[in-house]
Amino acid sequence: MAENKMKAHPHQGGFGGRQGCIFVLGGARSGKSRVAEGLFARWPAPWTYLATCQPHDGEMETRIATHRARRGEGWRTVEAPLDLPRALDGAAASPVLVDCLTLWLTNLMLAERDVAQATQELLAALGRRTGPTVLVSNEVGQGIVPDNALARRFRDEAGLLHQAIAREAARVVFVVAGLSMEMK
Repeated sequence: MAENKMKAHPHQGGFGGRQGCIFVLGGARSGKSRVAEGLFARWPAPWTYLATCQPHDGEMETRIATHRARRGEGWRTVEAPLDLPRALDGAAASPVLVDCLTLWLTNLMLAERDVAQATQELLAALGRRTGPTVLVSNEVGQGIVPDNALARRFRDEAGLLHQAIAREAARVVFVVAGLSMEMK
């Protein structure tokens, strides 16, 4: 599997804080969640899955059920649609998978929260972590310029969020067509 072919990195052990942070980025249906989940084989269960999605319709409920079934046993799911930093703090030393940052960003924007402040709070929470953390997000900036202000703002906010996370993460992995490429 692609997730097992990633090159070794000096921070891929069970280190906490930002040294234990892996950022997995890719397009929709790129395989990024599967790659991220595959990273957890190196750490003992139980693992914590911080879910940022809010199921507003049946299609999203089906997607959530598919993700849960694929993860299998050993996972504890915590819903964290808005207060991701507090959920990270609550996970203590447990290995954590955050899926996904772009849904979290959507929730923040819809709730009219201060995205820059929320990003700083997220970075601070990552710095406090004592266990490994894997963050998943959708790369949305490689397409055409959106035709409306809200979509352009989302694309811009996602780009700024991704840059902040990538600067601080020990590893950054980009996923395309189920194949992973080590960026950092």
